Amino acid sequence: QSEDSDKSSAESDSESEVEQVSGYRKLLATLKTSPESESEEEEDESESEEAEESEAEMDSKGSQETGEAEGHEEDKNDVPEEEEGTTDTAEQMLSQEQADGTDASCDPRHGVIEEFTDVKHESEFSLETNFMEEESEDCNADRRDSNPFKQHMDKELEEKEIEKMSTLPKTSTQSQWPRLGQVIFSSTLEKHKPLKADKEVDVKQLHLHKPLESTWPKVNKQFLSAVNKPIDSSFTPLQRELFCIMNSYRDLFYPERNALTNGEEIRHAYCLHALNHVLKANAQVLSNNAKRRDRKPGTDTDDHRDQGLTRPKVLMIVPFRECALRIVHIFISLLEVNDKKKIDVSNKKRFKGEFGSDPEEKPPNLKRPEDYEAVFAGNIDDHFRIGVAILQRSMRLYAPFYSSDIIIASPLGIRTVIGAEGEKKRDFDFLSSVEILIIDQADIYLMQNWEHVLHLMKHINLLPLDSHGVDFSRVRMLNLNNWSKYYRQTLLFSALQDPQINSVFNKHCLNYVGQVAVRNVPLTGSISHVVAQLPHVFRRLEADSVTSVIDARFQFFIDKVLPEYRDAIMSHTLVYVPSYFDYVRLRNYFKKEDLNFTHICEYTKKAAVCRARRFFLKGEKQFLLFTERFHFYKRYTIKGIKNLIFYELPTYSHFYSEICNMLKATDSGVDATWTCTVLYSKYDAQKLAAVVGIDRTAQMLQSKKNVHLFVTGES
Repeated sequence: QSEDSDKSSAESDSESEVEQVSGYRKLLATLKTSPESESEEEEDESESEEAEESEAEMDSKGSQETGEAEGHEEDKNDVPEEEEGTTDTAEQMLSQEQADGTDASCDPRHGVIEEFTDVKHESEFSLETNFMEEESEDCNADRRDSNPFKQHMDKELEEKEIEKMSTLPKTSTQSQWPRLGQVIFSSTLEKHKPLKADKEVDVKQLHLHKPLESTWPKVNKQFLSAVNKPIDSSFTPLQRELFCIMNSYRDLFYPERNALTNGEEIRHAYCLHALNHVLKANAQVLSNNAKRRDRKPGTDTDDHRDQGLTRPKVLMIVPFRECALRIVHIFISLLEVNDKKKIDVSNKKRFKGEFGSDPEEKPPNLKRPEDYEAVFAGNIDDHFRIGVAILQRSMRLYAPFYSSDIIIASPLGIRTVIGAEGEKKRDFDFLSSVEILIIDQADIYLMQNWEHVLHLMKHINLLPLDSHGVDFSRVRMLNLNNWSKYYRQTLLFSALQDPQINSVFNKHCLNYVGQVAVRNVPLTGSISHVVAQLPHVFRRLEADSVTSVIDARFQFFIDKVLPEYRDAIMSHTLVYVPSYFDYVRLRNYFKKEDLNFTHICEYTKKAAVCRARRFFLKGEKQFLLFTERFHFYKRYTIKGIKNLIFYELPTYSHFYSEICNMLKATDSGVDATWTCTVLYSKYDAQKLAAVVGIDRTAQMLQSKKNVHLFVTGES
């Protein structure tokens, strides 16, 4: 991760050391110490939280060392170790990754010593040697021209259209949908007109493959309310509009996913689409197998081009093992017509053991916000990957990647298979013919390591380096022409709008049918949820470009903001820093200036966190540097804050109100000396709108003056 590049285990104050670390070194450090899997386990957190709420306990925790020694101990504790031994360990682990990405050794910290691959069921799930059991009506329906799958995959693009998509800008149109709100359609090929929202959907008109037409209404019943009309009994209003877009095979970006409210209904909708796609694709191959078997000797035909250069068709990127567990459970439910017709699932027990969690492991006294509980439910290991093969009424878990239809993985899990340039054992051929890419909960990857997502996007839909035993007479021309990326559908779900996520959608989603993005603007902003009465001062800094804003912010902070807080009167000042690079830079500067401060980041050990919180609460340290990722992964309440500085606006808008409301944690009354200062630039428009609302944002970006807002409770 970008934050893993801190070299201050050697206590260097040099910022250049931080900035010059290679991406490869960052990855190695990531593998050694990922924020959510370090020694601060959930069990430890409960003890830590309880201890920190009791001052006497905090004293005993902090009595190990005193004075400067404690400060130095914190310095050592909160930095990921990058000594030679660490690097060697990570390199050895990387070198153990096998080419097919399925039989490598996992990091023991994640609870899996050796990665398992199912090799026993290879012939049973082979697409080459199996045939359609019966030529059903469903197969005939799949061949109809109105079938979205056939329409999309059988479309033959011309060279001039490919050139047009590669060179010309996209044209956009806007539409207002009942549930999604403002929807932006964009496409390079003009003939693809915007969709209209279906007010009602008959499941029989969706061209769902057997048995999904009958199982979907039962599986989705939990999300439906009595207000839905009988004809629309199988989809919620949100699912109906999302599936309408998915089923048209357009790229989709939906930035309003909420783990508490709509997360599961969205997961069900994209699982239905992914499974429908795989079943249709496999049915087409099996049906053509039978035709080729029954054809007369000597007859040769080119009509059976029905597959890609490699088998995996769907890649699902999710943040935690719990998400993969839920997806597989949805797949199983969708394939089981009734209790009597259970499907055969290979390695199900092993899967539940490795991807499930023990409810008793979580301490009952751990109190966190509802959204935290929803995001971090179940097994939250973030290093995994699993291949899934589906053939008619059977499912094979832990299938080798080249025998899988669906791959479910975390960004880190897929990253360690792809590897880095120069490594001997690396593989990304299995990504060559992915037809649907689903990236769910994209905002969480900003808190993990966004570089892994970018690395994946650079290696998907490339021509494979090896043939992997493919029958080229069955490969679609679009794959042979290296046009897969123009046919791939990308479904991107996030809890927020963010420039990095937008960039992936705009630059890497090239679907010839076009793109659909939901772009609603926040009317009020999270500042309305601040209950602590305090003045909010938004200070605008000027920067010439997005790249220069990092240095401009640092200079603005040390020249204009920090001098106002150096006085001892301005004690109990918390500096909230979203970027770890900025955190390291500020920490080095604070050390250099010999300021009285302490600091907490996602790598800080439990004891050091206790000490830092105690020093800050008692006023022994004037400043507390505090990273956004620590707040994301731990959500501790920091007591003793009197002055707040948001070095940059938070990634999650609700973190703004959460941090502001911490001022009331020490004293329920109102302190007339409380302050809150926020640094922003014109490049922070999206984050600013999420905090103060769109109307105030427009005014603040037009004016170059500082903006003073006073919030009086739930305003």
